[in-house]
Amino acid sequence: MSAPHAVPVVVKVGGSCLDDLSDGWWDDLTGQGREHPLVLVHGWSKPLRQLGERHDRPDTMLRDRYGNQSRWTTPEVIRDIKTVSARLGDDILDRLRRGGITAERVLGSEGLIRAGAGERWWWRGKELVELENLVGPITGADPAALPRPRPGHAQLVTPLARNAAGQEVNTDGDRAAAAIAGAAGARDLVLVTNVSHLLIDGEPVDRISARDAAAFRDRGATGGMRKKLRAAGEALERGAERVVIGSAPISDLLAGRTGTVVFQK
Repeated sequence: MSAPHAVPVVVKVGGSCLDDLSDGWWDDLTGQGREHPLVLVHGWSKPLRQLGERHDRPDTMLRDRYGNQSRWTTPEVIRDIKTVSARLGDDILDRLRRGGITAERVLGSEGLIRAGAGERWWWRGKELVELENLVGPITGADPAALPRPRPGHAQLVTPLARNAAGQEVNTDGDRAAAAIAGAAGARDLVLVTNVSHLLIDGEPVDRISARDAAAFRDRGATGGMRKKLRAAGEALERGAERVVIGSAPISDLLAGRTGTVVFQK
């Protein structure tokens, strides 16, 4: 069994908030990384939209017959995701190294993240049509694809996956982070976003059980928070002890000074 200090902290940083993270936030993260191994999973939604108008049109997003939204992903979109992820990766790795953390990039589709078959029926206007969409739900992660965790070192994961047919597919970054947390034996998964808390009836929630979080997810959560609550439940089912959602420095989120803690009960 791994020594306590070798258990990684898994952090998912949303693509919509990467530009807003201060130098102090990164200093805090590297301080954590000197004491604990880090696995960082990055988003890419905002940088992809900024890459060109073709990624920011309403028709680039699809909704399936169950109401779930996804980016219409073609081989060209996969290529552009890799392009913006490489740029993000260079910036993030530089910030980590300046804070004394060695780091490397890991492409999730190269053996780390597995995906299931994707939905084929999508709404286009008022019509359900069959589309080839290179997306797939997370089915698991292989810890052998991550080097042995150690303090002072981090892996930066781009959340693409590989399905059973061998296709490289787009998948949800929060749920990818949940699968990685479970595979790596992490106690904590931190989902960094651009809101400070989960809100229920307009009120911030400090702590919520996985059961209550799932009930709210199905009853009232929308958009990105719905996916985060699903990811939180999956991380806890895979063995994590808690999931923290918020926008503050990692040390504050882990200490419970802010953010929403989702716990197993």
